[in-house]
Amino acid sequence: MPSPTREDTAAGSRRTDDGGSESRGRETRGDGRDLVCALEMELTNHSLSNKMDCVSCDDLLNRNCANSAEVSVPLSSMGKRATHMEGDDLCRLIDRKFLIEDKKRLCALALGTALVGILLMIIHAEICPYVYEPGSKVSLVINCSISLSTGCLLILIIAFHYKDIRLFIIDHKEVDWRIAITSHRVLVITLELLVCVIHPVGSYWEVDLYANSSSAAPLCISSHHDKALLDMELLLSMLMFLRLYLVHRAILLHSKVLLSASYRSIGSLNNINFTFRFVLKVLMNKHPARTLLVFILLFWLTASWMLTLCERRTEALATGRMDTALWLIAITFLTVGYGDVAPETSCGKGVCLFTGVMGVACTAMLVAIVTEKLALNKGEKHVHFFMMDSQISKRIRHAAANVLRECWLLHRANLAKGRRDEHRRHQRCLLEAIRVFRHLRLKQRKLRDYVSEMVDLPK
Repeated sequence: MPSPTREDTAAGSRRTDDGGSESRGRETRGDGRDLVCALEMELTNHSLSNKMDCVSCDDLLNRNCANSAEVSVPLSSMGKRATHMEGDDLCRLIDRKFLIEDKKRLCALALGTALVGILLMIIHAEICPYVYEPGSKVSLVINCSISLSTGCLLILIIAFHYKDIRLFIIDHKEVDWRIAITSHRVLVITLELLVCVIHPVGSYWEVDLYANSSSAAPLCISSHHDKALLDMELLLSMLMFLRLYLVHRAILLHSKVLLSASYRSIGSLNNINFTFRFVLKVLMNKHPARTLLVFILLFWLTASWMLTLCERRTEALATGRMDTALWLIAITFLTVGYGDVAPETSCGKGVCLFTGVMGVACTAMLVAIVTEKLALNKGEKHVHFFMMDSQISKRIRHAAANVLRECWLLHRANLAKGRRDEHRRHQRCLLEAIRVFRHLRLKQRKLRDYVSEMVDLPK
């Protein structure tokens, strides 16, 4: 058996060294992999604990107990546990969804409470002369109900803005709540609270003995108060209609435009703010006649009752009746003004002035809607212009034939030397045929230019 050479010994030692280095490398990689796995487990446990804290702080588990396992242990697209940042984003999205639902619910409750208060105020003003007596419990019940609805409305407004501030904090990645309290927000909240707190104070009323019986529903007059307090009571009753500003907020929060994810995504890409103005434009574009008709009818009824309330204290009680007030509001809104009926009080004049301004604006929108409805669409315009162009082309051919005919008749008249009257007649006919031909060519050119502009406009 041959003895191993020096080269074989060296090669064996190198293989031994390579094997040792490979084993050490595998051990090192194994240690590194174990370290990475340990770090991943620690990060996952840390994110899990933070997520559970977030869920417990925001009462998420109490709201959605059935899906608590999904919320607490989110998975990524590769089947691994989500990181700390992904868990926080998921928590914020879920909280944001619940806050938006809470805002919708609070806004609907606030609008319903405001309408109930306005309805109670109207009942208070209408049945006052007939059922109220000194010491009557009916007035106390209605006045207490108005005050109670006002207090509930204030609580709902404060709760709504609290949810709005929490939504601002979530949208801006858990910033300090004091950052959301800007001067504009404080001013808006203060104005809303001042508007919603307005309501008639209420007192025990008795009908005056010298009230005119021709009035449909005379105003309650108290013998305990002077004219200034009565004017204040009347003003507070009318200012309660300012609570109807909640209608635009309810329309905004319950519109399909705001609830649609595709609308919000495309709008964010185009820097469009989803405000009430945008929602109103969408409504006027989709249902213009219906939206404007509903607004006009509700405005007529509201303004008519306010005018009736203002004019009940005058001697001339013509405008103190609901039918007469509705007629006056209608002719003022339509800017007709026959002059047969006119308001007597300053309050009634102010209501009619505001009605006239709103009538001008609504009339302009109504004219625009009717014009849009009567206008031809794109397909109808193409058909109409094509038929007009074909008719004008036919008339141009006839006009050109008339020009050639009159030229031939004029040439034949020139050959006959003795007939001057016929020569002048053919000259006049030739000039008229040339004028008609030029007029038709100009009309066809203008029509084709308009069609080309209409085609190039979408580009």
